[in-house]
Amino acid sequence: MKASLRFLVLPLRAPMLLVLFAIAVYEGLSWGHGPAMASLPGGLPNLLWSLDCLHALLVVVVCTMPDLLVQQVSSLMAASRVASLVITLLIITVGGLYMLHLQVLSHVLIVASTVLLARVDLARIRVSPSPAVLALAFSAIVLAGGSLGHAFSSQPLSS
Repeated sequence: MKASLRFLVLPLRAPMLLVLFAIAVYEGLSWGHGPAMASLPGGLPNLLWSLDCLHALLVVVVCTMPDLLVQQVSSLMAASRVASLVITLLIITVGGLYMLHLQVLSHVLIVASTVLLARVDLARIRVSPSPAVLALAFSAIVLAGGSLGHAFSSQPLSS
């Protein structure tokens, strides 16, 4: 009983979790919607929605488990200098082109900073689950908020 009560008041003790949900709702308003969405074939908007969800999950995982990811990449890069150079150039080139082409840099920065602030807020109240559990919880919050925002934007306005 005490554990469930502590879980229920967690958003009140760490208000950045509520901010994370609100930001996810706001970001979800534009997920799967673009200026040329009306002219796309039937299944393509669903694909774009899936890509937006995958993009948000990638940002959450990178922001909640940076130490594990850096450890794996650095061990791979320590194998050889050529691999290090190729991996670095590949990450910078592909990541930069992706963000510039899709104009998602501002969205990435907003979600990433909110996730990092929520991690700091949880550390402030001394709640520290494992990185995998934290990534799963933050992913659920971001996807639930994004889905809610997408549902709000998909409904026609009544006049």
